[in-house]
Amino acid sequence: MEELAEKAGITVRTLRFYRERGLIPPPRRAGRVAWYGDRHLARLRTITALLERGHTLNGIADLAKAFESGRDVAEVLGLGEPTEETPVRLTPEELADHFQGEVTPENLASALELGYLAVDGGALVHISRRLLDVSAALVREGVPLSAVLESGRRVREHADALAELFVGMLRDHPVPGDAGKLRPLAKSVVEAELSMALDRKLRQEGIARTGRPASAEDPPGTA
Repeated sequence: MEELAEKAGITVRTLRFYRERGLIPPPRRAGRVAWYGDRHLARLRTITALLERGHTLNGIADLAKAFESGRDVAEVLGLGEPTEETPVRLTPEELADHFQGEVTPENLASALELGYLAVDGGALVHISRRLLDVSAALVREGVPLSAVLESGRRVREHADALAELFVGMLRDHPVPGDAGKLRPLAKSVVEAELSMALDRKLRQEGIARTGRPASAEDPPGTA
């Protein structure tokens, strides 16, 4: 414990307090000796960084619980199954930088539940580089991360239904050769239909260049 506290730049008393609060995982015990490793040091450095960014110990404790409740990486990412997505490893600090202070315990728990994030030792793994980049871009534009995650949850439901539709079509009408050929064709259909649906919906709402509903005060042709 003394060696760990020294490497982390904190006092032994502070380290004991963190351990009692459940902010760090318990050590590995061998008889009367408690062994701490790189995982504990990484967690302590993360706690220090989060405190410097203005997070409270209660908030950090909630984050730690969410970390520990994360599912196994292989389970979340479906390793061994065909995928076009590229997972991304992140430190908690890097994740916070992506989302500009929106990484709250509630949002982190939602991301873990959705399977967007998994915990791997002292690091986090995001299931998809594309989803990470798009989510961060939406937050930079002013959309709350909680709204992005809720939209992702609803999109997941529709995506599952679309996948079932196309796979069912294959069951009913088997095609010769590699069934994987269906994947780009199905994506093209969905992308085209979504594009046209967005056009229709945006016209109905009067949202285009302004990014908000048109009003009587807008110049002609705004929408």
